[in-house]
Amino acid sequence: MLRKLALLPGLVLLVSLLPLVTRAQDKIELFGGYSFMRVDATPTLNPGSGDFNLNGWEASGQYKLKDWLGVAGGFDGHSGSPLGVSTSIHTFLFGPQISWPTRVSPFAHVLVGGAHISTGPYSNSSLSLAIGGGIDTRLVDHIYWRIIEGDYLFTHFFGNAQNNVRVSTGIVFKF
Repeated sequence: MLRKLALLPGLVLLVSLLPLVTRAQDKIELFGGYSFMRVDATPTLNPGSGDFNLNGWEASGQYKLKDWLGVAGGFDGHSGSPLGVSTSIHTFLFGPQISWPTRVSPFAHVLVGGAHISTGPYSNSSLSLAIGGGIDTRLVDHIYWRIIEGDYLFTHFFGNAQNNVRVSTGIVFKF
């Protein structure tokens, strides 16, 4: 419940900024939705248990420099309790994104940034890299459904590399 309440100020800010960004003429995209992460559990993340799944949210924005090229930034949070140990992973990533601006609009991106994990009493931060893409389809003017976004998500927690997979879906506002 507290996590849902924590999203409320961001939603209020987004709604209050809508009149300002509608004048930007399809230069700004805002995405929010559900996200699933398959975490590569090297021995230091979850000894003896193998890979595990986390559920969460993803939010991103893009400023279009051209119809097909933009600068994107994304944030996400995933959490769960594999083997009864409370675990959460958050990332913040930025980089170029290319897209094909049509009614059904595929896109691809390479994003670089950071990640943070908290698992039980331990936590660690690392460099992170996401390579992936997805497909948006127009529902009505300025509102699209991100049918799927899939990313290979590299992290390096506790001195070991993890090769994770992140899949998201949600709503995109294009102004």
